[in-house]
Amino acid sequence: MKNLVTRTLTGIIFGASVVGAISFNPIAFVILFALFTALSVNEFHSLVKTDNTSKYWKAIQCLGGVYLFVSTFLYAGGYCSTLIMLPYVAFSLFVFIRELYAQAENPIKNWAISIFGQIYAALPFALMNFIIFRDTITGEPQYTPVLLLSLFMVIWVNDTGAYFIGSQFGKHRLFERVSPKKSWEGFYGGVIFACLASYTFHYFMPSIHWYQWMGFAMVIVVFGTWGDLIESLLKRTVGVKDSGNILPGHGGILDRFDSVIMATPAAWIYIELFIR
Repeated sequence: MKNLVTRTLTGIIFGASVVGAISFNPIAFVILFALFTALSVNEFHSLVKTDNTSKYWKAIQCLGGVYLFVSTFLYAGGYCSTLIMLPYVAFSLFVFIRELYAQAENPIKNWAISIFGQIYAALPFALMNFIIFRDTITGEPQYTPVLLLSLFMVIWVNDTGAYFIGSQFGKHRLFERVSPKKSWEGFYGGVIFACLASYTFHYFMPSIHWYQWMGFAMVIVVFGTWGDLIESLLKRTVGVKDSGNILPGHGGILDRFDSVIMATPAAWIYIELFIR
């Protein structure tokens, strides 16, 4: 019972922080999500240790991830040109050149994990900027939080629906090798809940047709489910239950953003192709 209360309170505070930061103004958004990016990259490198993992190297990786997020924020918002990305390109070159002097036993593994960490734990947060900074009608840079808020809402409603239906009626395992508790019944229950929620968004943003909202929800549910499974596979591979313990009752930041990590790039592609 105590764990349930802790989990519920943490979930409420986390959700309110996300919604509040996105809704309030761009400064609140960039500060909170830059922090999420740093914590995600740090957790990733704590899970997937390399031959030369150190606090120094994790700090460098976190700074690289945060710079990727902030620079895309400035570019997507129309505050600067693509030149803002040059330091991140220099950081990428440093990742490769460093292994010449690190004398690690397996430099290829270190390269692979460094690049994977940026793609997996930092890039999805950076892509959020291209969702939140485009007007759906004009396509011009304009802070428009509705679509990013909708992405999070669809994921949360899907998770709730999948848990409720799955726990009551789940019999057929969705992907037993990776996540034994997930069921097809829960998946389809989540789809229904998410589509119903997404349909209501049409009343808040009528410039997007209801069937576009339906497609938006389906993309998020499918890729969000894959994101959940991929993080479960990552944790099973390294032999841990949670990615961290920063969120009482929920684990780590990656545990809370597992669905978002895959859903964000897919949602951005869908928005560019079928909405904008």
